[in-house]
Amino acid sequence: MMGHMTKDPALSYTPNQTAVCDFGMATNEKWTSKGGEKKEKVCFVDCRAFGKLAENINKYFSKGRAIHIEGVLELDQWEAQDGSKRSKHRIKVIGFSFVGSAEQTEPPLDREPNSDDYGDIPF
Repeated sequence: MMGHMTKDPALSYTPNQTAVCDFGMATNEKWTSKGGEKKEKVCFVDCRAFGKLAENINKYFSKGRAIHIEGVLELDQWEAQDGSKRSKHRIKVIGFSFVGSAEQTEPPLDREPNSDDYGDIPF
């Protein structure tokens, strides 16, 4: 699924210190009717990511930014304070991709030195 973030991602942590990132996404469908009229339909979707994936989404994305996600549809069910039963579909994100030009979407190179870094030593 591909769309734009409807709000800034919200990062939180479980009691076990697992990162959880909740965000909303809007997807657009555009078409031309038989009569030549331009049509558009927007669908709003709630998404949730966990772990390092959640931390990266929170770090690199913000409201309005395009994102491509892979995930599974889950049904959350709970009981409201008034005793009524509630439910909501949400996408559990299992992967994401940056969308747009490299200049807009590539994160800065976060890299730690490792044994393969030999600096300016000529070989």
